[in-house]
Amino acid sequence: MKKIVIITTILLSQNVTAQNGLVNTMQSPHAKLNSVGMSDVRWTKGFWAERFQVCKDSMVPHLWATYTSKDRCYAFQNFRVAAGLDTGRFRGPSFHDGDFYKTLEAVAALYASAKDKKLDAMMDDAIAVIAKAQKEDGYIYTKSIIEQKKTGRKEMFDDKLSFEAYNFGHLMTAASVHYRATGKTSLLDVAKKATDFLIHFYNTATPEQARNAICPSHYMGITEMYRTTRDKKYLDLVKKLIDIRGMSEGSDDNSDRLPFRQMKEVNGHAVRANYLFAGVADVYAETGDETLLHTLNLMWDDVVNQKMYVTGGCGALYDGLSLEGISYKPDSIQKIQQAYGKDYQLPNKTAHNETCANIGNVLWNWRMLQLTGEAKYADVMELSLYNSVLSGISMDGNKFFYTNPLAAAKDYPYDLRWSGGRSKYISKSNCCPPNTIRTIAEVNDYMYSIGEKGLYINMYGGSILNTELHDGAKITLEQVTNYPWDGKITIAVKELSTASQKIHFRIPGWCKGYSVVFNGKNKEVYKVIDGYISRDMKKGDRMELILNMPATLLESNPLVEETKNQVTVKRGPIVYCLESTDLPQQNIFNVLIPASIKLQPVPMKIDNGNVMALTGQAKIVQNSNWKNTLYKEVNTKTTPVKIKLIPYYAWANRGQTDMTVWMPFLR
Repeated sequence: MKKIVIITTILLSQNVTAQNGLVNTMQSPHAKLNSVGMSDVRWTKGFWAERFQVCKDSMVPHLWATYTSKDRCYAFQNFRVAAGLDTGRFRGPSFHDGDFYKTLEAVAALYASAKDKKLDAMMDDAIAVIAKAQKEDGYIYTKSIIEQKKTGRKEMFDDKLSFEAYNFGHLMTAASVHYRATGKTSLLDVAKKATDFLIHFYNTATPEQARNAICPSHYMGITEMYRTTRDKKYLDLVKKLIDIRGMSEGSDDNSDRLPFRQMKEVNGHAVRANYLFAGVADVYAETGDETLLHTLNLMWDDVVNQKMYVTGGCGALYDGLSLEGISYKPDSIQKIQQAYGKDYQLPNKTAHNETCANIGNVLWNWRMLQLTGEAKYADVMELSLYNSVLSGISMDGNKFFYTNPLAAAKDYPYDLRWSGGRSKYISKSNCCPPNTIRTIAEVNDYMYSIGEKGLYINMYGGSILNTELHDGAKITLEQVTNYPWDGKITIAVKELSTASQKIHFRIPGWCKGYSVVFNGKNKEVYKVIDGYISRDMKKGDRMELILNMPATLLESNPLVEETKNQVTVKRGPIVYCLESTDLPQQNIFNVLIPASIKLQPVPMKIDNGNVMALTGQAKIVQNSNWKNTLYKEVNTKTTPVKIKLIPYYAWANRGQTDMTVWMPFLR
């Protein structure tokens, strides 16, 4: 095996914390909040500390072994072939390059926290191969490069269903994260050449080539390149790409039938839509273009109030017909896939909810939080993270879901794609595993933000923060909590270089009551502003925030046909489900939840992971055999049954099972 050596430049920033945030809005004029540095938060004990340890010990090693293998996943092998270091053909889906860039980003994010030299060396070796595969003009897409070497053809961006731009985008994001984690420019140099190629390409591209923007991760990527380099040509490029959306024939599936500013509702492929919204939010942070923010607000209201699942999942449909089509003009109706449905169209067993779409929901809402400082966006981000993102990976960190339904039954009469339990490798579309793992490796970056008015605590988890605030003050803050299983959070200021600083504590939207004990006293009254309470704190101060966290029954809007007269259970940010493993010899779909049910939290382990179950007394319908039966007389005979509910994200870790989030309600 040939060893490639590349020279890496180390760039030193004057303000390391300010420039090393996951999403670097430090100099973004229209962002109210900024990220803390990628190395500023260290997990200590509790929920996210446990998940991060699994990420370090299992998720990332498994992912790296998968993506660098030659006989299972060929993503890195494609780079080796494109670089001339091996022979063969391109293998895998056209977005395989992007999958490997996400894998690199996960390793870089892990390195930012762990500072493990082995991780750094792994990345160096891989980046050397990527750099060698890149063409002199900056073009880098292994599928085309390998085919061009064999055929001599020079076409680029000629297939509207190609993921070239998507791959470029994940290269740019991974390069920015790698640079901020390591200080090295090796991958950033590759990304700069690739972005410069796009500038030249889009100056001469046909309208059809220019709309090659499937799953536009490159909007986020190009903006992050601008933030990293401060080269205005990159901002000009991404503004142009948004402006030309919908200027040539597009599709509802790709959210570009209309120009972005003319969109009135969310339609089509959920991953592509959420990535689009996240990228546009990035551009607004730099430009302040109110026409962009107006559409973003319309899209957010549409998703959150009419199309998002109770788990924060996005994308109701495996396949369907677009909303923009007109029934009496059949030719205007387009097919959509893995897509948002109509308003309140939220099926359970056939819910698609691709893990990548749910991650896109996190990316979008994180950026909206940075723009506005409004905690409602952190509510959605937290909801998705704890439920529809974590559900995409097993407790042991090496088995995955592509889709995240809200109910599953072994005897379901239809064969759904990507059904049948968790898989170590989703052969036809393994985009979700690297996306999930990079997200978990980066959760610490979402915990805190910095603003002109001080430090913001967006989410809760046992951790230590060492960071620098806008005024140059250095602060060390310790957070001790068993959240999300317990609502008690203790915040202590360990070090502070100024007399005092204002700290803002998020009060989650699900929380209907809370109390505060400050330095042993609880006499003060706090006002919630934009979802946060605030107070000045100095070194040695201690704040106890107690969030009331009862188990709550939720019902859906009556227009959601699938869940009418049903309820689900939520405690804090965690959505619960009933799994057949916990009700053996019974049909879980016959369980009825009485209004008087008292649910008690009970700690338990699932595949060596700590979770909080809920137990209580429900009722169950007996002798409901529906085999070869479509309709029959109502059975009113019920008997008491003790049920155990588990967090939705933890289902399917004990084999292939039946599961339901929603259950019939006895008022």
